[in-house]
Amino acid sequence: MTTGISLGFSSYSFHSKLSTGEMTLPEVIEWVAASEGEHLELAVLSDAADSPIPTIASDPAYVEQIRETAERAGVTLSTLAIGADFLTDDPRELATRISRVKEYVDLAESLGIRQMRHDVVAHAGVDGDDTPQFEAALPSIVAASKEIAQYAATKGVTTSLENHGFFVQAADRVRRIIHAVDEPNFRTTLDVGNFVCVDEAPEVSVEQNLPYAMVVHFKDFYIRPADADPGEGWFRSRGGKHLRGAVVGNGDIDLPAVARAIRASGYTGFASIEFEGWEDCLLGCERGLANARRLLETA
Repeated sequence: MTTGISLGFSSYSFHSKLSTGEMTLPEVIEWVAASEGEHLELAVLSDAADSPIPTIASDPAYVEQIRETAERAGVTLSTLAIGADFLTDDPRELATRISRVKEYVDLAESLGIRQMRHDVVAHAGVDGDDTPQFEAALPSIVAASKEIAQYAATKGVTTSLENHGFFVQAADRVRRIIHAVDEPNFRTTLDVGNFVCVDEAPEVSVEQNLPYAMVVHFKDFYIRPADADPGEGWFRSRGGKHLRGAVVGNGDIDLPAVARAIRASGYTGFASIEFEGWEDCLLGCERGLANARRLLETA
């Protein structure tokens, strides 16, 4: 454990190998243990029964296998992260979507996980000023998140939303939802890198949202100006900057300042490497973990 912070990984970091079958989830867990990672966050990308990450459709025997593998390896299963979308005008459809997320709360409990991230809208940016759309969506987002948090509380599970997906990515929008939901076990999955997707300075936004953090994601990006097209393989920020995933500590985000903010806040809990670079994911994870540990220890 580094400065009271437990460092580990999001399973999304290993997506390139899990999705092709090059590694199984038990093999990822063993790799995390060998790397001196302390925990693994499970990021569900599909509800399919054959997903390498346990889902609500998985064979219960597979769910138990993953729980036992992590326990034997000494790797804590820290967080279950899922997609969700509460942006609908149909009350029955909203109830169905809420029920699905509650099933994942039950799955988290079965895995021995006490933290969960659920999205609140689909990943979709809206061109121009999307404030009216956000205000219109807010009541549905808040009602659903509140109901889920209250259910999760009966299971001893803390729920959260993440700053990603453009629509709910800015620091103040995340806080707006947290304050409106107003449940003690509803917080944020604080991704330090994702703020650049909406052109915010991570060292500023991280400090603002740290008081509400359930878990911290360490992520890094290469950043190029909007008028300096670097070619294929990059995506655009809300304001047009060019972004590409990097090994944590190798990119352009001011991670030393971010680490200082984390240390100054007194945050203790889980911090996950979420690698989205072009390098081999095992190399990216190994170097990212070492860099995150160094950044925190020297902050």
